[in-house]
Amino acid sequence: MISREQTASSSGIQTKDGLRVRPVSDAVGAEILDVDLAAVDDALFEKIHDAWMDNCVLLFRGQENMSDDALVAFSRRIGTLDQAPPNENGKRFVSGFPEILVISNVVENGVALGSLGAGEAVWHSDMNYIEEPPTASVLWGIEVPETGGNTGFLNMYKALEELPADLRARIEGKFIKHDSSTNSAGLLREGAEQVTDVTTSPGAIHPIIRTHPVTGRQALYLGRRRYAYVDGMSLEESEELLDALWAHTEQEKFYWHHQWQVGDVLMWDNRCAMHRRDPFDSSVRRVMHRTQIKGTKPV
Repeated sequence: MISREQTASSSGIQTKDGLRVRPVSDAVGAEILDVDLAAVDDALFEKIHDAWMDNCVLLFRGQENMSDDALVAFSRRIGTLDQAPPNENGKRFVSGFPEILVISNVVENGVALGSLGAGEAVWHSDMNYIEEPPTASVLWGIEVPETGGNTGFLNMYKALEELPADLRARIEGKFIKHDSSTNSAGLLREGAEQVTDVTTSPGAIHPIIRTHPVTGRQALYLGRRRYAYVDGMSLEESEELLDALWAHTEQEKFYWHHQWQVGDVLMWDNRCAMHRRDPFDSSVRRVMHRTQIKGTKPV
């Protein structure tokens, strides 16, 4: 298991146009201080968006006024919202909020309240297996365990920038087919069949190096490791190249892990950051509500 919680220090606070921003690590992410996400206007959102483009991931602590209404309203400022995808039990959304996905290990009356259970969720980009993966996700911590269940974020700009020259040359112009059969917890999606041949399994094909449409920066786009395939290569060549890319990308210097508190909200940019989750005690309740924002085809 990947270790750790790396915490934000009290120093390093930057103020830009009145917005107080504190980097949470050298790798990725920043905490936005003294902002109520339930009361964000256009001018404040523009400042938040600028900080987001600079840091890939933003943390907002102590969101006491957060609600499903507020979560959806804030998320709509980022862009058009996706309908929540079905989870393993076929349930799609919170009653009255089709945009909200419940991520939870809680089982009530024999029915899972949400998706992903209590196990590890491996490094991934959300819905990388569709033609137009989401731009962003916003996650609100409603009930969280005291230990475990940390969420990690990995800076894919930096992973590409520090990629050895010979390895980068091997991926120029190459594409990955992103398998759609399983989720980040390794669970088979509803209606999907077990993969027996990664060269023919279903999933979208995207460039390994993508260009961010807002910042213009290039980033690695690996999606997730399970059942991935480099299009046009032999299976052996594809596996060797993917293993080399992941070995480089999973270095600790590229990531930060967040330890949740009730009322935390995280927003991340799926175009330049991957994320994962540590496992936690399945007897402890963890309930999160997530929205995601529609995206465009990676180029």
